[in-house]
Amino acid sequence: MKKNIRKQVRIGIIGGAKPNPESRKTAYETGRLIAEKQAVLVCGGLSGVMEAAARGHKEAGGVSIGILPGSSTKDANPYIDIPIATGLGYTRNSLVVMNSDVLIAIDGHYGTLSEIAYGFIQDKKVIGLGTWDINGILKADSPEQAVELALKPFFPLVR
Repeated sequence: MKKNIRKQVRIGIIGGAKPNPESRKTAYETGRLIAEKQAVLVCGGLSGVMEAAARGHKEAGGVSIGILPGSSTKDANPYIDIPIATGLGYTRNSLVVMNSDVLIAIDGHYGTLSEIAYGFIQDKKVIGLGTWDINGILKADSPEQAVELALKPFFPLVR
């Protein structure tokens, strides 16, 4: 029987395109755990943290959505199930946030920072694993803790 992805929690993974090996491993494990909890993974669909998370997610049987900055769905990494081309460049970061119920930030630079900001603007829960140290980000010490926090009910924080 097929899963109804419209009813599944959508967890956005945001992070760097050129992460260090530890962040790549963290992203892979986080993606795997998200699939095990039967949540949908949403990401920017390209390399680095996004690709590692999508690979872990796909290998565990999950469904992933990649919201791409370019105008071709062929740009998606090979682990994305549903690529969405936007032609919007970094502006697509807002769409990653809008299509996620909660965000987990892993590593990252200014693109990730913009997604964190969009998350705060939209009152989304933002969980951090080795990312920006900003008031309002819920810090997690492991992929397990990050996914656990992502699936808990959220009441917007005063930022």
